Amino acid sequence: MDFEYTAEQEQFREELQEWLEENLPDGWTEGDRDVPDDQDEREQFLRDWQARLYEGNWAGLHWPSEYGGRDASLIEQTVYREETAKYHTPQQINAIGINFVGPTLMEVGTDEQKERYLSNILNGEEVWCQGYSEPGAGSDIASLTTRAERDGDEFRINGQKIWTSYAHYADWCFLVTRTDDSGLKHEGITTILVDMDQEGVSTSPIHQASDEEGFNQMYFDDAVAPVENVVGEVDEGWDVVMTLSSFEHGTTRIFSIEQRYKDILEYCKNNTRNGQPLVQDPVVRQELADLDSRIQAAKVSHLRNVSKQMETGMPGPEGSMDLVVADELANDLENFAVNILGPEAALWEDGPEDGQWVRDYLQTYGSWIAAGTGDIQRNIIGERVLGMPKDDKSQTSHREES
Repeated sequence: MDFEYTAEQEQFREELQEWLEENLPDGWTEGDRDVPDDQDEREQFLRDWQARLYEGNWAGLHWPSEYGGRDASLIEQTVYREETAKYHTPQQINAIGINFVGPTLMEVGTDEQKERYLSNILNGEEVWCQGYSEPGAGSDIASLTTRAERDGDEFRINGQKIWTSYAHYADWCFLVTRTDDSGLKHEGITTILVDMDQEGVSTSPIHQASDEEGFNQMYFDDAVAPVENVVGEVDEGWDVVMTLSSFEHGTTRIFSIEQRYKDILEYCKNNTRNGQPLVQDPVVRQELADLDSRIQAAKVSHLRNVSKQMETGMPGPEGSMDLVVADELANDLENFAVNILGPEAALWEDGPEDGQWVRDYLQTYGSWIAAGTGDIQRNIIGERVLGMPKDDKSQTSHREES
């Protein structure tokens, strides 16, 4: 792959930079990046940012133009990730809808589902969450027990989900359910689009060590969804699960990790220990060099995956490599940052960056399970990238039978 950007791609970058300079909240580019602590105010702030992205035609960057997107190339998407990381842009409250649910519906949804949902996902009017993990199943989605039973023209749903990002904001849930348990565990699974605004659906935020509440438990107590909300075929949802997961694993955090590294490097240049800048300390220099080399290697690996996707048209299992590497890098980077801070790392509001360093450090442990644990990702890499034999559990999966 050619690592040089074309003139058109650089023009795309300049257009994005100009838009961000003009549209980010007041003071954001100067470092004043306060997001409201109040839950309602925070939600409105993030919804407003989502709406602004849509108005600027930056919300569905990778969506086909026939669905209202920008039809951006994979290289332009890479440029977008680089620049939004540099500007520390606010999180997208509808990231799951735009990055995972929407593309999945384009692939396997009915025409009616595309007509009903895609435009509201893109404009951010309907925020989505993803009902996958369960207390007794974790990342082993095929072990789920949340049940959906046919009752006339609708499904009646009972069960519990956990670690669900954005559920406290979500209007809709892309829910994975058990509809038949008579076969192998990857069989009898059905994916259903569930309206969160109904009796029988409740959420309970999980208070995290970082003093934030980004994850949730979700409870379904005789919640209902019409039959037409089934994505794919009843009892054959495993392939739909894999389709959404491929989009989920195709994203990367490596550019935000690189930006975070630059922030820490700047801190080391501007702060002293024993009368000399931290960056001149031999141990610190060695740690910085090691982290930088790993980040650059991870970027090359990600770009190689992008190059392959340009050939196949779909994200491949190699995305699991990006996830594992990013999780380890982010954790090591934040550990290094906390060590650099020393006793100041114990401070929250009164600490450097209002305690954001410590929160970032604690959040890296949550990332270990996001989108599937490291063990799950390593299984995918072993089986689907390296072609190694399947483990005992996957010997009995329906993928083995097919």
